[in-house]
Parts: sequence; structure tokens; C-alpha cells
Amino acid sequence: MPGATFQYEQIAVRASGAVGAEVCEVDLSKLTDAMVAELHRARGDHGVLFFRDQVLSEADHIAVAERFGTINVNRFFTAVDGFPQIAEVRKEAEQTANIGGGWHTDHSYDEIPAMGSILYAREVPEVGGDTLFASMYAAYDSLSEGMRSMLCSLNAVHSSRHVFGARAERPAELSARLGNQAAATQDAVHPMVIRHPVSGRPALYVNPGFTLRIEGWTPAESAPVLAFLYAHASRPEHTYRFHWMPGSVAFWDNRATWHYAVNDYHGERRLMHRITLEGDALSAAVPGGGAPSRAVHAVGG
Repeated sequence: MPGATFQYEQIAVRASGAVGAEVCEVDLSKLTDAMVAELHRARGDHGVLFFRDQVLSEADHIAVAERFGTINVNRFFTAVDGFPQIAEVRKEAEQTANIGGGWHTDHSYDEIPAMGSILYAREVPEVGGDTLFASMYAAYDSLSEGMRSMLCSLNAVHSSRHVFGARAERPAELSARLGNQAAATQDAVHPMVIRHPVSGRPALYVNPGFTLRIEGWTPAESAPVLAFLYAHASRPEHTYRFHWMPGSVAFWDNRATWHYAVNDYHGERRLMHRITLEGDALSAAVPGGGAPSRAVHAVGG
């Protein structure tokens, strides 16, 4: 929100521009209840929170996540051995395909999308491997009044089938890192503009990774509107590029952001551990606007 000032008593926060903020001098393994409450609010305000120099075992990572909600066990990613709650996001030095290499927001294909994820850097390349984030608050706010009005009355169809399903087109080397294709059978319909449950702000809720079309429109009719929104939302003034170091943590909110894992580090290894948290049902930004979220059970994943 341009010109907005956010006040916190328990944490020191440095905004990163249109999206994101770094939380300074916080040990995630030693949070008080008051700090958890303020971090929850700050994530809603800024979309994503960044932390440096964290030392977290797998058990610590799980304990931190459970302070913020119920863990969503990812049904497509390979899990860390002995810790099914933690998804492994890995690219080996000899591999060329990465996971998440395009703008998306996680779990928009679910009837109740995941709230967000806590991603912990265990091994990062010397150069590259950054993650881009984009603010869906800023993307919505910077649209014309006419476009905002139209979008608030519409819903969009989201799916996992073309990404994780049996007919998904993806490099063969990802097969060991992604699986369970049989689980990719459910599509979902969500308002195109939602009211964020924590900040109360309107946010654009479509994304290039999982949105198929506008409900009630043909794919051909939907394509130019969605293409405009994708180009608009990913404009530089709506984004921030986060540089990872070992021990860095990003805690993002799927209801307010997109993210994009930059694949520019061939020949080096990158290993991240991710825990995803359950969310709440989405609601339209405007009363009487887009219909409530609902599942659509598809066949032929």
C-alpha cells in the first residue's frame, strides 16, 4: 500500500519495496506468543517475510511452522527422509530443470488453498538461485477502476493436472523430485479478486502456473485478459528479488503474492526445505462479487 506505515512492538521490520520485508534479529526457534502474533500480521501486511542466519534442524523447522498453523503435507513433492512434513526442493549440479521456475502461487488448485510456506535454505549456489516475489496487492491497486470493477465480479478456474498430473509435460529429470500424479484430479474455482483474511486488503488471485481460464468464458476469451494481468502483475515495480544465503528463510503468503525460482545456477547444487501451512476458505473482495471458492472434480488427470 503506497505510503502505508506498519507499526510493530515485538519485531523490527525493514520493508523491501512493493512486496516483502526483512525481519531483523529474530531467532525463529525462540519465538514468544506475542512475536508469533506480530509476525502473522506482518506477513499479511507485506506478503512475505525474510529472515537471515537461522539455524534450524528438521525438528526445529517443524516446530516453527506449527506455531503458525496446521502443516499441509505436500502430495506431489518428495519429502525429506523421516520428515514427511518437509518437502525437499532440490536441484543437483548435473541437473538443468528446477522446481518452481515460473510465476505461480502454491495450491491455488485446491478448494481451500494453502496459507503459505516457510522455505529454509540448506545449500545454495555461490551465484544465482534467487527467488522473485510479486505483490498481488500492488498488482490490484495499480489497475484502472474499470478493470478492478470487472475483475471483482469474476471467478477463475485453477488446476494442478497440467503441472502434476499424468499428462503433464515436464522434463524427465523431475520425475524423481515430483510424483503422485494420481492425486492431480481436483480443479478449483476462486474469485479473481479476494479479500485477504488478515490484512483486509483486496488482492488479485490468478497466476500463470495454475489458472486455466475465467469461469464462464472460453479459453480463447480468457487468454488476452489473463495475459494482460500476468504481464501487469510481474512488472518490476510490483516485485522484489530475494538473494538466498545458507540459513535464510522466506515465509510467504499465497493469498498476497506470487513467487518464481530463478534457474540461473547450472553446475551448482541448491537444496531447500519447505513446509506448507493450511489456509482458510477464500472470500471475494467485494460483497456480491465473485462466488465462493469451490472444488471441481476433474477426470483424466
